[in-house]
Amino acid sequence: MSTTVTRQIVHIDEELCNGCGVCVSPCAEGAIVLIDGKAKVVKEELCDGAGFCLGVCPTGALTLETREAVPFDEAAVEDRVAEKIAEAVAANKPVYIAQHCYVCNRSEDDGPLLPVRTKGTSTWVCTRCLPALIHG
Repeated sequence: MSTTVTRQIVHIDEELCNGCGVCVSPCAEGAIVLIDGKAKVVKEELCDGAGFCLGVCPTGALTLETREAVPFDEAAVEDRVAEKIAEAVAANKPVYIAQHCYVCNRSEDDGPLLPVRTKGTSTWVCTRCLPALIHG
């Protein structure tokens, strides 16, 4: 039996989830997948509880909750990421879909992006454009 610890982990409200999948890409650990048209945390040990997925959910279906869960497992994340890369390469698909800043269109390949909600939608903003949003 696995040891559990009290920690933050992503919770997905299936009633609110519309299956759009925008939460999958920001989950660098591969913990979130779409199953039967709904986002699911596939393995608790893959979720680091950082919550980068939260800001992009258009329906508010994702929250962080503090509860008993198996500990975060960095080795399992490395295995999952390697598996996802191998699957993408074998299927001749992109390994990831680069996101872009909604203000300047800068790619995450060019610099860090952060999730942001604006005008009722969830999107991405780069760190160069963020200060203007904060300070006007």
